[in-house]
Amino acid sequence: MASSGDAAPEFYQNVVVMRHGDRVDNFEPMWVTFATRPWDPPLIQQGRVRAFATGRELRKKLPFTLNRVFVSPFLRCVQTAAEVVAALSAVSDNQDPNKLTGDGVPIDPSKIKVAVEYGLCEMMSRAAIRLDVVPKDGNWGFDIPKLEALLPAGTVDKNVKRVYEKLPQWEEDPNLHTRPRYKQIVKDLADKYPTENLLLVTHGEGVGVAYSSFQKEVEVYDVDYCGYVQLRRPIFKKDQSFTAGEFEAIVHNGQTGIKCIENKTAQ
Repeated sequence: MASSGDAAPEFYQNVVVMRHGDRVDNFEPMWVTFATRPWDPPLIQQGRVRAFATGRELRKKLPFTLNRVFVSPFLRCVQTAAEVVAALSAVSDNQDPNKLTGDGVPIDPSKIKVAVEYGLCEMMSRAAIRLDVVPKDGNWGFDIPKLEALLPAGTVDKNVKRVYEKLPQWEEDPNLHTRPRYKQIVKDLADKYPTENLLLVTHGEGVGVAYSSFQKEVEVYDVDYCGYVQLRRPIFKKDQSFTAGEFEAIVHNGQTGIKCIENKTAQ
């Protein structure tokens, strides 16, 4: 969607793209030896704590309200989204500082809606998932109702139609398929909900692509757990319809967990 010349935007749409929290297999190397789903590690407790704290940070620091969350079907992302949503939808702005996770936090489920989106999933290749843990029968076994049950009660939007109706094929090429997928899914989801601000909970590569795609001449080399980037674009209204300008990355003074360098590619 293109901008409307020199017309002033009706408003700005914001999209926050976030990585999941601390995954268990990076802290307990033996976990994969007894895991029934070694390709789908959950968060460790510190990951839940980090996710909840990041949700509090977003609620406190962002100058806008997040209306809708989309999340990768991988367990670590759904668990991260559950913590962030609990923080964002908490009934009180003055949350108990002794609360380290969203367990037992009173929420208002009307504040935010959540849906699982396959297009936000991990890089479906050996570049991200070790061959020795890939399901031998090709069945990744994502049980969407079971995953939705992990999200705060009343926040799941059952009416959302996914952009990707199934997982990308295994061994998708990172450059030809995965990175373009991550860039396009941001635009596709934003275009579906142009009057809402979105949070996309995904994987490190997805955050890196979101930042480098809309912040020119940078190369992302690492994204911390729960690192995130804020994107913004102008929305124009004409004859009861909306059009959008280009996304730009909003660079915060505070730490967002994205490590990058200027792109030194010769012109």
